[in-house]
Amino acid sequence: MTHSLADLFGTDDFVTRHIGPRPDDLERMLTTIGVDSVEALIVETVPEPIRMTGGLDLPGPRSETDVLTELRSLEQQNTVATSLIGMGYSGTITPPVIKRNVLENPAWYTAYTPYQPEISQGRLEALLNYQTMVADLTGLDIANASLLDEATAAAEAMAMARRVTRGKADRFFVHHDTHPQTLAVLATRAEPVGIELVVGAVDLLDGEGFFGALFSYPTSTGALTDWSTTIGRAHDLGAQAIIATDLLACVLLRSPGDLGADVAVGSSQRFGVPMGYGGPHAGFIAVRNGA
Repeated sequence: MTHSLADLFGTDDFVTRHIGPRPDDLERMLTTIGVDSVEALIVETVPEPIRMTGGLDLPGPRSETDVLTELRSLEQQNTVATSLIGMGYSGTITPPVIKRNVLENPAWYTAYTPYQPEISQGRLEALLNYQTMVADLTGLDIANASLLDEATAAAEAMAMARRVTRGKADRFFVHHDTHPQTLAVLATRAEPVGIELVVGAVDLLDGEGFFGALFSYPTSTGALTDWSTTIGRAHDLGAQAIIATDLLACVLLRSPGDLGADVAVGSSQRFGVPMGYGGPHAGFIAVRNGA
C-alpha cells in the first residue's frame, strides 16, 4: 500500500511543512508581545508611509510534491558541461573518508561546551595544521587562514604592502600574466583608495613611486618564471614583492620565500575544495617576518 506525504505527516501543503510557527505557536508569541494579530504587529512596527496596504497577487498554495516535481523538471533542462576555466580553479574530489570522518564529524567542529564562545579543539588544530602547511610550502614565516580566494588575498596583500612601505608611494605593479579575476579585484580595491595600478611587462617596474609588485608563479598561462632578479629590482625601488602561487606547484618548485618574496598569496582550492559557484576557496596569505 502506497502512502502519500499527507497520509504520513497529516498534510502535503508546502507552506505548512516549511514555515515553522503553527497557529498555537503564533498565538503564544503574539500574546507574549502583547498584540492581537500579526496585522496589528505590522501596524505598530512598520511606518505607515512604507507599509503596503493591498494584498499580493499570488497564486494559491501548492503541495510539496508539486513543487518538487516542477523543480526536477527545471533541473532536467540544465546542460551539464565540463568546466575549462582553469586560471586557478581545478575540478576536485573530496575523498568520502575525509568528508565523513572530518567535515561531517561534530567532534572536530563543536566547542567543549555550548554556552562558551570558544573555538573547538578540532577546528583550532585544523587551522594550525593548515597555516603550518602554507608557511612550509611558501617558505615564509607567518600564514593566515581566513581569506576567500586568491584574488581577495592579492588585494589584501596590496593593501598591506602600502601600509608597511615608508613614504607616499601610490603605484602598484602587476605582471600582465596574472589571472584576470585577480586583476579585476585588484583594480576594484585600488581605485577608491587612490592606488595607481600598473599592469604590464616587467620593464614597467621602473622609477620611483612603487610600494609593491605582484608576480604569478606559475603565471596565468602556466609559465614558470624565476622571479628572483625581478624581485631584487622591486626591493631596490623600495617595493614589497608579492607572489601569487599555487601550493601544489610549491611542492616541487623553489618556494616564493626562497625567491625573495615578502608575501605569498593564493588558493588551496585544488586540495579538495569544491568550486561552489564562486567560493569560498580557502585563500591564504603568508608573509616574511618583518615584511
